[in-house]
Amino acid sequence: MEDKRPLAYRMSPQTLDEYAGQEHIIGEGKMLRRMIEADRLSSIILFGPPGVGKTALARVIANTTKSRFEQLNAVTAGVSDIKKIVSDASNPILSEGRKTVLFIDEIHRFNKLQQDALLPFVEDGTVVLIGATTENPFFEVNKALVSRSTVCQLKPLEAKDIVKVLKNALNDKERGFGSMDVKISDETLLKIAETSNGDARTSLNSIELAVITTPPSPDGSIVITDEVMKECIQTKTVLFDKDGRHDQVHERL
Repeated sequence: MEDKRPLAYRMSPQTLDEYAGQEHIIGEGKMLRRMIEADRLSSIILFGPPGVGKTALARVIANTTKSRFEQLNAVTAGVSDIKKIVSDASNPILSEGRKTVLFIDEIHRFNKLQQDALLPFVEDGTVVLIGATTENPFFEVNKALVSRSTVCQLKPLEAKDIVKVLKNALNDKERGFGSMDVKISDETLLKIAETSNGDARTSLNSIELAVITTPPSPDGSIVITDEVMKECIQTKTVLFDKDGRHDQVHERL
């Protein structure tokens, strides 16, 4: 059955070796990598712009450690959801004696009541918190939660890291387009990466759109040119100014 999930979701890394970028926190010998590999996690808050791998890193941790992994989105979750997870974590049968890691996406959207409800269980170790936020946690997250967590800032990905992500997607036969004959030059891949503002998700969305909307050539191959990518690239800036001229970022393709 065809996998209908977006390419960016399917290509989410499963292991630390698949993870691209952020060498300053998960490179060989770095503290966070040692914590993950040793399965000795303490609470952490991942802070950075969209598309740099916060949720992906949480999934890698889930796949790498032996802990139970629970996930909430702060936009839709309430105090009752926190209490349910804490109750299960405290139950030796339900938890199977394993530590519970609770990943909360957009944790800055939790109100004071929700953050206060979570605090005692982070403090006593009932759950290990992994919070993800695009906002500076020192201003937007409960100071008590921040003080009990290691704050890791994720940076926009470099072009070479995004090229690696794109090539993995093109070559992976199970999750990506490896079973299709997609032809795209290294130069075009680099241009896609350079126009993404360090956001891997944007690049994956763009190349997925290009592949699924480009008719096959007579030989069955799908040829992705710069012209094709001009129509598919998703930039964070206006593509045309008021005089109708192309934006500089768009011109690079």
